Amino acid sequence: MIRDVKILCSLEDIPDGGAKALDVEIAGVRQALVAVRRGEQAWVYRNCCPHFSVPLDFHPGEFCTYRQQILMCAHHSAMFRFEDGVCVDGPCAGARLERISCRQEGSGIVLGDG
Repeated sequence: MIRDVKILCSLEDIPDGGAKALDVEIAGVRQALVAVRRGEQAWVYRNCCPHFSVPLDFHPGEFCTYRQQILMCAHHSAMFRFEDGVCVDGPCAGARLERISCRQEGSGIVLGDG
């Protein structure tokens, strides 16, 4: 059986402690995503703040991260943990980013949980 594997990016494409914008087609729909990384772990979320449904980056692809563990919304300063997308400070505290199921295969980050 041949699987159709959708590679999002390489782990090395995401700065350690930082974020990378991804533009991907999922089920026929273009999606703006953001991948965050700490060491050998990466997480992928929809690039949309739950506060006002605006992108997390102020300029396309330019994200603000704090202490290699928090992704900050450039528009409202909401702060989201890398590992679970929960807002720990800001106007939508307690809300969370929409997680995109992904996994590592070799050095690549791919869609799906395997």
